[in-house]
Amino acid sequence: MKFKQLLNPVIWISLLFVSNAFSALAQKNKTINLLSKENASQWRGYGAKTLPPGWILSNNMLWVDNDKVNEKVNDVSYKGSRDIIFPGQEFEYFELTIDWKIGKGGNSGIFYHVKEGHGGPSSISPEYQLIDDENYAQMHSNLKDYNAQFGAKNPEQLQDWQKTGADYAMHPADESKKVLHPAGQWNTTKIVVAPGRIEHWLNGVKIVSFDPDSQDWQARKQAGKWAKSADYGKFKTGYIGLQYHGSSLWFRNIKVKPLK
Repeated sequence: MKFKQLLNPVIWISLLFVSNAFSALAQKNKTINLLSKENASQWRGYGAKTLPPGWILSNNMLWVDNDKVNEKVNDVSYKGSRDIIFPGQEFEYFELTIDWKIGKGGNSGIFYHVKEGHGGPSSISPEYQLIDDENYAQMHSNLKDYNAQFGAKNPEQLQDWQKTGADYAMHPADESKKVLHPAGQWNTTKIVVAPGRIEHWLNGVKIVSFDPDSQDWQARKQAGKWAKSADYGKFKTGYIGLQYHGSSLWFRNIKVKPLK
């Protein structure tokens, strides 16, 4: 009986410690809504103090009115990139989900592991490509000259590494599995970054998977667009970012769940 009386407090303290540990872990891995009331105002331009002209926060959405951007293209009061970042927290391993839609002929992207102090997110950060697969090429005649520099066989067409869901200029999406809703309709993207594994999902289907630490990744970098970009993919933690590339676009339900 005396032994039980001594043991019970010890067990109680141990259980309390375990409970607190699990509680702390759950809090650490809690899903973060980047458009919640307390987080939405933190979005700003890359290298800037405010959102760039044309970016709008309203109705639980973050969106770009391209007409307003064009109206303010010569706004000298704004200093910084037209791309935006969420600087409230850096993420290493995570699961990001985001709903998006894009204007006809539009082009954009989702960046991660963004670091400031460089030319812009696209030169250093992996990008989940967002684009109007159906209409972009026919609406942008300059695509041919751009793709010709990479030796594209049909430079007037979108290349597989440029289409929605691709790890831009690195890993094309599996087109046989891809379900992409057309311009003006909502799509849902998921990006999973875990040790030795990155996945791109589109509308509930996994369309890209690769190991960012593999020899294959290094070979792709050295053989393609990023061959002369020494810092591309170098950072393993950083901010989430969204790209402005000359078109109207809308984002909602931007949520990140840290995985470690």
